Amino acid sequence: MSDSSPLPPARLRPEAELARDALSAPVLSRAARLARWAGPETRVDAGGGLAEEQLPAAAAELGLTGEDAAADAGEAWRVAVDTGLVEVVDEEEGTVTAGAGLARLTGGSPQDVLGVWLTALETVLADASVPDLDQLVDAIAAEDGSGELDLDALDWQPEAEAEFLDAVLGNLYLMTVGEEEPGGTMVPLPALAASVIVPGDMTEPTNDVLEQVSDAMMRLDDRFRMLEPVGLVEYRPVDEALMADADEEPAAPLDDTDVARYGMVRLTPLGLYGLRARLLEAGFEAPAVGELADKGADALLDGTAGFPSTAAHAETEHWLSRREPLAAARELLAAARGSDPGAPLRRLRCQQALSLVGDTAEPALREVLDDAELGGLARVWLAEHGAGDVPPPSEAMIFWLTIDTVAAQLAAEGNSEELRSLVEGLARGHSGFFEAAWRVDHPATAEVLEAMGRLHPDKKIAKEARKAAFKARSQPPHGV
Repeated sequence: MSDSSPLPPARLRPEAELARDALSAPVLSRAARLARWAGPETRVDAGGGLAEEQLPAAAAELGLTGEDAAADAGEAWRVAVDTGLVEVVDEEEGTVTAGAGLARLTGGSPQDVLGVWLTALETVLADASVPDLDQLVDAIAAEDGSGELDLDALDWQPEAEAEFLDAVLGNLYLMTVGEEEPGGTMVPLPALAASVIVPGDMTEPTNDVLEQVSDAMMRLDDRFRMLEPVGLVEYRPVDEALMADADEEPAAPLDDTDVARYGMVRLTPLGLYGLRARLLEAGFEAPAVGELADKGADALLDGTAGFPSTAAHAETEHWLSRREPLAAARELLAAARGSDPGAPLRRLRCQQALSLVGDTAEPALREVLDDAELGGLARVWLAEHGAGDVPPPSEAMIFWLTIDTVAAQLAAEGNSEELRSLVEGLARGHSGFFEAAWRVDHPATAEVLEAMGRLHPDKKIAKEARKAAFKARSQPPHGV
């Protein structure tokens, strides 16, 4: 995932709702309970961990039982320390007191709560990149008695493990962020593992690659079991019977009926929030729907240019809800002007935005009927809204609007099937289209005609389009 281009916009839940989810996540709720439980008699070791003799009492406070109870209590305490819910006040005596994080968690704003949760998430993610403790002990025992841990013998590379998990979570974010509502479709674990293992240009995975995918699935199974309690994901683990057979043969193609047995995962709404925060911290451009509501129309039209249509619609609704309709329409139209490469797509987004304004916008559209760049758009809007007394467009305006529309579609979708159909319809419905089109006084005329030549399936018509594009490029530069 490159940080050179913006990611699709995230549709985040309200912060108050996300904060409630954070407070109910087992990792954070346990840490908070231990922070309230801790008192003057509570002692920690030199590393800030809960003293061993106090682990049973901490486990009992959390209602934990079984052989892992003390270890789970110790992990909850470490989260409490890392998030500032408790603070070590005397390292020599090992005494603690309530930290500033506890006040933020219990009496702070939703943003305060989410800040504490994000710190807890980082602690859990760091743990998820560390191999199982039993493996570490076995590796130490296998050494020559020096007590030194040989990471090469363990085949554990900390940076590579962290990068692997980040890549997986980045892909899971991309699979989730485009959904109408976060927390929708569960992603099969084999598909998620394959997304970071199988090369993009590989049509048929080799046995070696399938083995790597199988290994990655097992590693991810362990990690997602750790990440679910912090509220990042909802996870359906790999079937234990499959794990027992994992070393016998490489993963085979899966039937839809069996895919759930190989593990299923999805980001929660809180997880979407958390991964977006991490992406922003890492320097990615990761927009969220609603961020443009307080900005000008120019920022709205440019900002939504690369959005999927549903996200652009939602962002525009946010923006319009804070403005008086007629004033909003005038601001949108003013921002839609221009002869730069991004202008056609701005006008398309403007047209889409105006469709949400309603009849109140009519005066603003009538004011631009004679505008060279907006007159065609205005006539379309007025006709669609049943307005009367609309002057017919000139032939030059019709062709200019056609070029502008195709240029916008090219910018928005590239060589899509919808654009191919539009190109075929234009060539079929206008006799002599290319002879007139190359003369159109629009900065994108040559580019549009070249695209039409590339997209049209009829070789004769495609050749006409390319000839028209050559003529358009041969014309001296001119303004709109």
